[in-house]
Amino acid sequence: MTMVHGTWRDGFAEVRDVLAANLESGLDVGASVAVYLDGEPAVDVWGGYEDAARTRPWRRDTVTTVWSVTKTMTALCALILADRGALRLDAPVARYWPEFAAAGKDGVEVRHLLGHTAGLPDWDEPLAVEDLYDWDKATALLARQAPWWTPGTASGYHALTQGYLVGEVVRRVCGRSIGTFFAEEVAGPLGADFHLTLGPEQDHRFAPIIPRERSASAAAPPPPVPLRTIVTPEDSWRAGWRRAEIPAVAGYGNARSVAAVQSVLAGGGAAGGRRLLSEAGARATLSVQADGVDLVLGAPLRFGVGYGLNSTDIDLLPNPDTCWWDGWGGSVVVADLDARMCVAYVMNRMRAREYVIGDRRGTSVIAAAYRALGTR
Repeated sequence: MTMVHGTWRDGFAEVRDVLAANLESGLDVGASVAVYLDGEPAVDVWGGYEDAARTRPWRRDTVTTVWSVTKTMTALCALILADRGALRLDAPVARYWPEFAAAGKDGVEVRHLLGHTAGLPDWDEPLAVEDLYDWDKATALLARQAPWWTPGTASGYHALTQGYLVGEVVRRVCGRSIGTFFAEEVAGPLGADFHLTLGPEQDHRFAPIIPRERSASAAAPPPPVPLRTIVTPEDSWRAGWRRAEIPAVAGYGNARSVAAVQSVLAGGGAAGGRRLLSEAGARATLSVQADGVDLVLGAPLRFGVGYGLNSTDIDLLPNPDTCWWDGWGGSVVVADLDARMCVAYVMNRMRAREYVIGDRRGTSVIAAAYRALGTR
């Protein structure tokens, strides 16, 4: 069986074995898996290669693009500010960002941004990839445009825009960019190796995303509300992409760092001996913002404040007070507030098909973690 490096507690060997099997079968090229219980690591394993040619081994400190798992990091920043009383989730966005009130958005609340119900899933005119590097342009355009549907009435996945929307609110509230706030208030205190930008000094340990093979048969039907700004996996290879703050999709880490951060939610606001949220502040994410067919993804989803929530449409998660999100290509994180467990899977090879939550690589890791707890 393929060599997997790292550590695991007694009873969690199956989680390691699942990663090894994924690597051995070729489903994964390089990947990492982490399970945290009560804010402490129970599993921390990695293996495979950083590159498609399989010449550079995946190392303990290898990081890669986790795509929309990044949204959970951005959301956590907003939850922390709300818990401190600096931000109200039910307040109009315009209270903190006055220009946002334009075009009938004076009633849009902060929670609508976090729950994908604000009606701003894309820009009216599609942006070039280089425009995404320009924070002021991206946010000013969103502030000026009208919602695509009545805010608060339905979710429509804000694939790229959510990071700018939430990030600009954070910046207006605390005077720091979302990347700086995250580094200073979240990653730093937790000692988590996760980044919302990646500097040139980190490039030597960056594993580029390996795109999936494209075929006509893999084409998905168009969504009810199609997005206009197009991003490709290859865009994440650009140095400009890594240097910019694109906090809905451009976060960099591995399973250990993802789980170290998101175990704050699973642990009721604390992890690794550091408390970032009150118990109530952590549970705020469980407040349902939308429950139905998402207008952009075309799939039934239940959204809380910044995270997907467990629902009858997901048979993988056994406990009700569980939040999750996954990234384009396969990375996924689950924070279970009932079991006080966080599971993360991060990889560099994109999955072959589109799924709403993970694929068999990530879901098999999650299922093995629950079996280790005796809950599946």
